[in-house]
Amino acid sequence: MKLFFSRNPNPRLAVAVARYLDADVEFEYASPFAPGQAKRYRPLNPNLSLPILVGSGKSLWEADAIACRLSRDARSDFWRTGDDQPEMIRWLSWGKENFARACDMVHFERGTKQRYGLGPIDQGRVEEGLRRFRTAAAILEAEFSEGGWLVGDSVSYADFRMAAFLPFNDVAGLPLEDYPSVGRWYRRLEAIDAWRDPFEGLNAPELPPVPGHARPA
Repeated sequence: MKLFFSRNPNPRLAVAVARYLDADVEFEYASPFAPGQAKRYRPLNPNLSLPILVGSGKSLWEADAIACRLSRDARSDFWRTGDDQPEMIRWLSWGKENFARACDMVHFERGTKQRYGLGPIDQGRVEEGLRRFRTAAAILEAEFSEGGWLVGDSVSYADFRMAAFLPFNDVAGLPLEDYPSVGRWYRRLEAIDAWRDPFEGLNAPELPPVPGHARPA
C-alpha cells in the first residue's frame, strides 16, 4: 500500500498513525492542488485532499478511515473495538466537532492563511475559535485531571485525533498553558517518537513559513 501525504494536520495525523503501527506502507509526498496534479489525484480522491491510502481495490481517503484500516491490518487495539469502541467513537465525534474544530479555526487564520497568502487574519474568527477552545479545553482538563489517556489506560487513536492540530501551536498560539492537565497529556504524546516526528527519514518538504514567524529550533 502507498500513503500519499503532506505536512498539513490531517496528513500528518495519518503518517503518525502509520509510523506508530509500523504499518507496511510506502510513503509518498503529494501536492494534489499544485498546477497539473489534479488529473493524477482526482480519481483517488474527488476532493483532492490528503491523506490518501492506495492499495488493492479502491483508494481510501480521510484520516480516520485510514487509521481504522491500518489498525485493523496490524491487529492492533490502537483503534479500539469491543467494549471500548463506543467510548472511542464518542471522543472522536466530540473532539472533531469541538476541540479540534476550535484549534483549526485559530490555526487557519494565524497559520494556513498566512502561509499561503489567503488574506489577513480575521480577528473575529480567532476570538470565536479561542472561545470555543477554552470551552472544550476545560472539559478535557477535567477528563485528564487524574492523568491517563482518553480511552482506557493506553494511548489510542482518540488521543492522536484529539491532538491533530497541537503540533502547529507554535503559530496558532492557543493558550495550552492554561490547562495543565491537558498539557501533561500532550507531553505524553510528544514522548512517542511516531507522534513527535512522523516524517523522520521521509521526503517531506517543509510547509511554507508564516511571514514574521521564526521556525522552532
